[in-house]
Amino acid sequence: MRRRQFVKFIGGVALAWPLNAGAQPAGKLYRIGYVNAGAAAAQGGVGLERAFVEALRELGWMEGKNIAFEYRFAQGHSDRLPGMATELVHLKVDVIVANGTLASLAAKQATSTIPIVTAPAGDPLGSGLVPSLAHPGGNVTGLSLMAPDLGGKRLELLKELLPDVSRAAILWNAANPYAADVFRETDRAARTLRITLQSLEVRSPDDFDTAFEAAKVQRPEGLITVEDPLTVGYRKQIVDFAARNRLPAIHGVREFVEAGGLIAYGASLSDLSRRAATYVDKILKGTKPADLPVQQPTKFEFIVNLSAAKALGLTMPPSLLARADEVIE
Repeated sequence: MRRRQFVKFIGGVALAWPLNAGAQPAGKLYRIGYVNAGAAAAQGGVGLERAFVEALRELGWMEGKNIAFEYRFAQGHSDRLPGMATELVHLKVDVIVANGTLASLAAKQATSTIPIVTAPAGDPLGSGLVPSLAHPGGNVTGLSLMAPDLGGKRLELLKELLPDVSRAAILWNAANPYAADVFRETDRAARTLRITLQSLEVRSPDDFDTAFEAAKVQRPEGLITVEDPLTVGYRKQIVDFAARNRLPAIHGVREFVEAGGLIAYGASLSDLSRRAATYVDKILKGTKPADLPVQQPTKFEFIVNLSAAKALGLTMPPSLLARADEVIE
């Protein structure tokens, strides 16, 4: 395995944190609500809650000592999120950490007073979670997953991998505003590149079989998966489908490659989850969410799986390998 780490800044100078030198308040056990549209790590999730808890521990917040957690996982069923968010509000948690756009929207609908940290949300500005990234106001702040032209860049990578590609499919959660934005970006790029793009829409775990059957009928030459708690939670099924049908695929996050996928390009979910802990730390020490700017991704990963390429009979272009941050031999 070969690794190169890099950090990419979006939109110029990174937003500065407000100063807050407060120490952890003594003697109180703070309750943190954690709601995720996907699954817990033990049920096939990506373990982002572990990265979050580990980062909190490094900041001095210990479960059972000065914090306690209330976890809620929707297992890909977004209709469960409003009820879960309401439960956390009734429990009077001190802060709600919401993973994913739909979880964040459900939390915002449930409360206008309890601080909410997106960890991350796809596009907090475009989905109406905050009126401004620099000055979020209200009770919502945190991390954004959105990066300019992400969908177009993935399609360009597919074109570089398969120069003669004329038909591609994109698998996305049509219930998620962020995924819809990435789909539109990809569709615009497809027209420019003269690639016919097939939309494979899912909204719940029950939709994957239908989407896979539609792909088999249309026979695309490549696949792009938009990252979302639903698709990430079902990454093994997606990767296995692509392998069975000898379909080169580019996915949104590294977790797909770790499950055996071919290529991943996108923001680091674990990095964003760890950074969310910094927001919680500041909020529990007294900073208002309204005073904490929403931050965009700063760490992106481009990962290539040569073992998956070999199984597909593909020769990876040297230009792609030269730019990869990690190559799995």
